[in-house]
Amino acid sequence: MSEKKTIAIIGAGIVGVSTAVWLQRDGHDVILIDKAGPGEGTSHGNGGVLASCSIIPVTVPGLLKKAPRMLFDPSQPLFMKWGYVPKLLPWLTRYLKHANAGDVERIAAALTPIVGDSLNDHQALAQGTTAERWIVPSDYLFLYENRQHFEGDAFGWGVRRKHGFKWEELEGAAFHAYDPIYSKDIGFAAKLSDHGHITDPGRYVKDLAAHVEANGGRVIRAAVEDVVHENGKVSGVRVAGETIPCDTAIVTAGVWSGPLASKLGVSVPLETERGYHLELVEPSAMPKSPVMVASGKFVATPMDGRIRLAGIVEFGGLDAPPSRAPFELMRKNARAAFPGVTWKDEVEWMGHRPAPADSIPIIGEVPGIDGAFMGFGHHHIGLTGGPKTGRLLAQMIAGRTPNADMSVYAPSRYAT
Repeated sequence: MSEKKTIAIIGAGIVGVSTAVWLQRDGHDVILIDKAGPGEGTSHGNGGVLASCSIIPVTVPGLLKKAPRMLFDPSQPLFMKWGYVPKLLPWLTRYLKHANAGDVERIAAALTPIVGDSLNDHQALAQGTTAERWIVPSDYLFLYENRQHFEGDAFGWGVRRKHGFKWEELEGAAFHAYDPIYSKDIGFAAKLSDHGHITDPGRYVKDLAAHVEANGGRVIRAAVEDVVHENGKVSGVRVAGETIPCDTAIVTAGVWSGPLASKLGVSVPLETERGYHLELVEPSAMPKSPVMVASGKFVATPMDGRIRLAGIVEFGGLDAPPSRAPFELMRKNARAAFPGVTWKDEVEWMGHRPAPADSIPIIGEVPGIDGAFMGFGHHHIGLTGGPKTGRLLAQMIAGRTPNADMSVYAPSRYAT
């Protein structure tokens, strides 16, 4: 084992908490610091799927042609707060440059080691903690109107096949026999096994954080202003004007990582992809497995006493209140996908996914500052990739060589 260190982790979502668990198992002292507390942000509100096959970025070939039409069609899952456009443009220009086959291949190759074995990564992370109860191994299905509709996504499925993903194709009666909850308008499913879902993502992260605390870790609810470093080495983190001493600091604060990263000389083109969810509480029937409904580009996940619908994208910055239209669209899509289901209540939520312009997370050591690390920018696969990211960071901090090429995630690609 490497020497025992005191490690401050800034941000207690799934990435930060996973990192804390693995560092603690290595014998280090950990301090988890989060302005809202563990599992309160995006880690609470995500779609809950351990989506190993989600290696295809939003920026696929053809997006440039489709995006303008999507923005003006209220039935499409892409929304924009128009007043935010001037601020968004520099990022958006960089983002859209990746909407080509070569970049999709490169991004998929970078994401596969982070998310490709998510169920096992979560089981290893949660082993021996109360968080284990929230992990459910399951299939994950992509639902289409018919085979032709499915074949319209052939490019993405081809990339998945190349990375070892296999699926079973269920048509018509075979699909409805698998799960009769769905509308007859959905006539085709690609079913991937060896996936899983979390039946209460917020409580899952809180249980992991409680495990860290029970094992001697400190959990502090506060906003971190800066990482203090002297002579090229981290010495502490600044919280409310005070410095908490530490040997190593890790920035895992999701979309709020940007300003701290800038202070460390890493200028990440990071934008918030505003994500929405609608929960159908006490539904009359539950889907058998989590699904991605391709026509509405939304995920429906069976959770603890509710179905969670998620998957809308909106660009509008960190400060604007939630829009009404995304909730209305999810409600409409849910009624179309499972027409016979009723529910007692609804819960609405909006949160912020951290979207780097190249769709590849930032994981690794900050160039030129000994003991400063980063782990953020997972777009819509933070829950899926959180445990592996935490484990890779723990390995790097211990000086062990991870079995993945870490250069593709290196913060140095954005060093100023």
